[in-house]
Amino acid sequence: MLRFLAGRFAVLIPTFLGVALVAFAFIRLLPGDPVMLMSGERVMSDERHAEIMKSLGYDKPLSIQFVDYLGDIVTGDLGNSVVTKRPILDDFFKLFPATLELSICAIFLAVFLGIPAGVLAAVRRGSWIDQSLMGTALVGYSMPIFWWGLLLIILFSGILQWTPVSGRISLMYYFPAHTGFMLIDSLLSGQPGAFKSALSHLILPTIVLCTIPLAVIARQTRSAMLEVLGEDYVRTARSKGLSPRRVIGVHALRNALIPVVTTIGLQVGVLLAGAILTETIFSWPGIGKWMVDAVFKRDYPVVQGGLLLIAGIIMIVNLAVDLLYGLINPRIRH
Repeated sequence: MLRFLAGRFAVLIPTFLGVALVAFAFIRLLPGDPVMLMSGERVMSDERHAEIMKSLGYDKPLSIQFVDYLGDIVTGDLGNSVVTKRPILDDFFKLFPATLELSICAIFLAVFLGIPAGVLAAVRRGSWIDQSLMGTALVGYSMPIFWWGLLLIILFSGILQWTPVSGRISLMYYFPAHTGFMLIDSLLSGQPGAFKSALSHLILPTIVLCTIPLAVIARQTRSAMLEVLGEDYVRTARSKGLSPRRVIGVHALRNALIPVVTTIGLQVGVLLAGAILTETIFSWPGIGKWMVDAVFKRDYPVVQGGLLLIAGIIMIVNLAVDLLYGLINPRIRH
């Protein structure tokens, strides 16, 4: 186990450096002067412009800027936002609970619906149930997030008026954020109607964000189940007279979960990427909207630090998924 972890961490180091290089180069490839964007409509002299560029370190060659950037990463200092002057780590961990709450709800809904849908489609292979489920999954996978979100807002918030349009909770409720998770904090507040308001604000963003992971999990589960159902040990279990529920749930599904768990782990990156659009559409105050605002303002430190932190979270989740393999299938623990 220790050798496995050491090997994985050895792979993570160059991956992290590659992400740092991409994050550094990405924001600088975008057109626009960060100092001019900071000034807004104010007229700035060339001398003042050069002074601000020098104070931010943007007058140095890109190679020197990148070396300084790596040095800050090693010391754990991601710097401060150019726009707000606040530490990037403080802003990230203040906003991350909102994104994490949305992502947890989305992946839970995707797993809760996707795995049973894939199993049912595999068991009923070729039937109308199989074709309906997989057709719906294909439509969900092909649906652009921004278009799907706007459709749901128009239908459920505009026409039916069942759900709010944006935000995490109604403005009539105010309470201290103990955990950062609005559902938990609204329950702890003791204010009548606060939890219902927080839940109603969470419904549409969760549905929009979980659509693509749900479709991928359902299709991967069906594919894995079809492969496992043809194995000899499944036919042996059936010949022994075991109930179909036990054959499918214990013998087939557990062995089919390895590729499904891998797919679920990979969907973490999809969720965080999808959260950027979802949070922008629904004005959800998470790291996705924070990153979009930073890109428009050319806030270099925020974009670089945010991409690094998100990439680090994805790498940790993928490492945890690898460790889960041994718990699901004892044959591969060695």
